[in-house]
Amino acid sequence: MFDQPATIVELQNLFVAYQDKLALEDVTLSIKAGEFWGILGPNGSGKTTMLRAMVGLLPLLSGSVKVFGRPVDRLGDVRQRIGYVPQHSRIDMYFPIQVREAVMLGRCGKIGLARRPDRSDHEAVARALQLVDLEDLANRQIGQLSGGQRQRVLIARALALMPDLLLLDEPTAALDVGASESFYAWLHQMHTKLSSTLVIVSHDVGVVSRYVTAVACLNRRLVAHGLPHEVLNRDTLEGMYGCDAMFFRHGDVPHLVVSREQTDVTRNRKLTDE
Repeated sequence: MFDQPATIVELQNLFVAYQDKLALEDVTLSIKAGEFWGILGPNGSGKTTMLRAMVGLLPLLSGSVKVFGRPVDRLGDVRQRIGYVPQHSRIDMYFPIQVREAVMLGRCGKIGLARRPDRSDHEAVARALQLVDLEDLANRQIGQLSGGQRQRVLIARALALMPDLLLLDEPTAALDVGASESFYAWLHQMHTKLSSTLVIVSHDVGVVSRYVTAVACLNRRLVAHGLPHEVLNRDTLEGMYGCDAMFFRHGDVPHLVVSREQTDVTRNRKLTDE
């Protein structure tokens, strides 16, 4: 008999408020080691709130969050096993810093104050650059990179800690449609090289479903979760987007269509955490 993968993230009956409004309601979910999860849903559905709850950035109204078996508010040194790339990370294009130096910033918490990086730090940065395919650009000034390359720098900065859990919040928000799909394909390939667990937040149901191993579909509540081909059906989409959503396939490419009226309703919702 094979050992079951360890549970890395466990949410139990989770209620979370954001800006004085209920953002997550009674969410229960388990993520196991080595899995690649996509957290999907419309704007304001609680996706970002869920990710922030996983790293202890938001107080809980009730329920619990455990990461690596510990309550998220008592992670201690286990926190260094988590890499997190928030949605609104920014890079100053004019700051005179090279790619390698930007990635080294991810090691600051481990290096400590008034200390210089040692050999292990430089090796961790080199490995992170290799994982994101930026070795050839290590000495380039960050302002000379494309949008997709800059996003890889942010991921490499998180990977420099060599995390067991990597959380990415809307990593393609600044990319166009073609670049976004290429980025997700690259992310899938990178995950195959890692032994880490990967969780990505996205509103792009069609593209993400092609590359992840499991999905959690949110609309404040957990509408459905599991394998993409089993979960992404009409009932799930209606639960996320309303009755005017449709999911279909053209060859191997899945598409999501939402009516203009439903899109306007979603856009105008006051409960937003994206």
